[in-house]
Amino acid sequence: MDTNVPIFSKKDDTKFFRTLNKRVNEYFKDNNLKKTGNWKLYIKTIILFTLFIAPYFIIVASPKIHFGIFILLSIIIGIGMAGIGMNVMHDGNHGAYSTKNWVNKFMGGSIYILAGNVYNWQVQHNVLHHTYTNIPGHDEDLDAGRVIRFTKEAKWEKFHKFQHYYSIFLYGLLTFNWCLTTDFKQMAGYLKRKLSYGEAKSPKILWTTLVITKIIYFSVWLVVPMVVGVIWWKVLIGFFVMHYVAGLILSVVFQLAHIIDDTTNPEPNETGEIENTWAIHQLFTTINFAPKNWIVNWYTGGLNHQVEHHLFPNISHVHYDKIAEIVKKTAAECNLPYHEYKTMRSAVIAHFKHLKDLGKEPQIA
Repeated sequence: MDTNVPIFSKKDDTKFFRTLNKRVNEYFKDNNLKKTGNWKLYIKTIILFTLFIAPYFIIVASPKIHFGIFILLSIIIGIGMAGIGMNVMHDGNHGAYSTKNWVNKFMGGSIYILAGNVYNWQVQHNVLHHTYTNIPGHDEDLDAGRVIRFTKEAKWEKFHKFQHYYSIFLYGLLTFNWCLTTDFKQMAGYLKRKLSYGEAKSPKILWTTLVITKIIYFSVWLVVPMVVGVIWWKVLIGFFVMHYVAGLILSVVFQLAHIIDDTTNPEPNETGEIENTWAIHQLFTTINFAPKNWIVNWYTGGLNHQVEHHLFPNISHVHYDKIAEIVKKTAAECNLPYHEYKTMRSAVIAHFKHLKDLGKEPQIA
């Protein structure tokens, strides 16, 4: 396990999380509810998988379909792909989809049909992002290479002056990079650092799983359509469109939750300690958006309730809108921040304004 990691402060004068945890537990007990998913999530799963799979079978069954319809179907697949990632796969890999462990593993494994890898995702998201949220050098969600500057700590380049213009075009490449290069680089890096989530598996099993699932993935999405008669260039264009749509949706939703001026990027002091406790740290580094928009709530899998998700990652997103008031009230009582944008539009504007500010040449003190 990587030992060069920050340590969160154990001092909590407000007793914030103890009070909050008690109130949230009482909410579930008083309403006789389980913290995992319910019928709402199960119906949503069916709808999203239908959006994802049905267009594929239409394309395979009608290889000579009109190009315009083909592109439209590819866009729908991308929408379904992102939806499964945010709702089904996400809850599954957090152990929040069901009370049954095998169901969570099965639903979490849906990432394989989305071009990803369970091991890599759990390490990057569950371990690094959720533990070290917005901490430069530890939360990999802040790392976009040299192309986009997400923090003041990142090295500034002249082309960053235009990042608030070009970043939106790069966001769409997220899942495309997953399936081609990112998974291989991450697995090599994580295994070298001996990172794991839950019970560690042997590198041989992890590498074998990665290679086999990639072969199956590319066979389903590229080889099969060509075999049944879809012309090769059409298949490649559809594949790219599908990924671009999914990547754009996922990237924007992810960025709105953390890369905005209201959030902070705390760094460890000389002894390696972060100023706040882990729970309070989440309040400073996460943000909600469009909490009352039912479409955003339904489709993003509660990722617009990022504050609640980071404080209670093992609670299914279907409950976030109810426990949000508890979190907001407790934070206010403890004089702690609760960042929230009322609409998605305002959050998008704030994100790109923040990118513009980060793109300015730093002033030398």
